[in-house]
Amino acid sequence: MKILTGNDLRSGAVTWWNGSGWSLFVDDAVDVGDDAEEILAREEAARRVNVPYAIEASIDAAGHVRPAHIKDRVRALGPLEVRVGDRALA
Repeated sequence: MKILTGNDLRSGAVTWWNGSGWSLFVDDAVDVGDDAEEILAREEAARRVNVPYAIEASIDAAGHVRPAHIKDRVRALGPLEVRVGDRALA
């Protein structure tokens, strides 16, 4: 599965291509397949998002879209909190 992501030009928020526009929710992302480059060129020219790009993703057992690479998972789901005992590491 190939999905598109970028950042909203006004807010900087991470966005996901939903087939007709950009969503703030990764679960709205749709598989763009072989159309990725065409959609990216059109959307970059329209200046709706900053530096859109295609990434690999999958659907998990619960039906949620999950980016394949950890960098994009953090962009989709937020940072992870690492704890040692009762202390959170920044």
